[in-house]
Amino acid sequence: MTRRWRPFPAPEGRFDRDEQALIAAWPELHRGDCEPLPSGPAVRAALLATGARHGPREVERALAELLAAWRAFHRGDFREACERGERLGPLGAAVASKAEGIHAQYLIEDEAERIEAFAAAARRCEQARAALPEAVNLHYLVAFAWGRYGQGISIARALAQGLAGKIREALERSLRLEPEHAEAHSAMGLYHAEIIAKVGATVGGLTYGAKAAAARQHLERATRLTPKAPIAWIEYGNGILLLEGERGLAEAERAYRKAAALEPQDAMQALDVAHAREQLED
Repeated sequence: MTRRWRPFPAPEGRFDRDEQALIAAWPELHRGDCEPLPSGPAVRAALLATGARHGPREVERALAELLAAWRAFHRGDFREACERGERLGPLGAAVASKAEGIHAQYLIEDEAERIEAFAAAARRCEQARAALPEAVNLHYLVAFAWGRYGQGISIARALAQGLAGKIREALERSLRLEPEHAEAHSAMGLYHAEIIAKVGATVGGLTYGAKAAAARQHLERATRLTPKAPIAWIEYGNGILLLEGERGLAEAERAYRKAAALEPQDAMQALDVAHAREQLED
């Protein structure tokens, strides 16, 4: 399926940062996914691991391209971020797939197109992590993309295709590599909550290891790690609704209100905040 890229719906330049400003903002921008700031030694090691040319010139070019891809991602130019990331091969798979995933989640309206985009993002990271097994976000984005894909095709079909095991394994690897990966904690919380909501606590626990207590623990951990990240509160609210249904409406609404009140730091967070506000209007 041919990709159709939609523009980020915000004033041009709102989240545009030059390279130095990106580097300065990096710790806060990546508090949720723990993506390390690209550096020459790390880029060289990745190029070496993938069999690419890794001389000083190649490293310098790849580092500049990777930073440019992340600049594009944070300002909301998801097409540029994805295309720059793809040109870098495994080194750029995380930024390419995160860009494709966020674009699909919020800006693609056609369901079949959205599902295919998530599948493409997941497969890209699956291939890349074979060469870069210590890159935490390649594992996390496999889980994120297959999880969103599964939501699109229905949880029942996703379980029948064996996606639950694939998602859990990827999240467990993410959290082994980086125990404070807030976005992985959110995703693991939703993994437990969605399975329980679909097949019940007994079957979910026996067959998939899903536990309501574990869902809450992971969701709460994410909000403690990243209290200023809208997505942590959104996913907390989503998880509570899955676990509690109507009994959880008030708690979920409080979480969405927290998300909606936050000041976004980049395009992804702006889309998250807009989504939280839409949830409150429904």
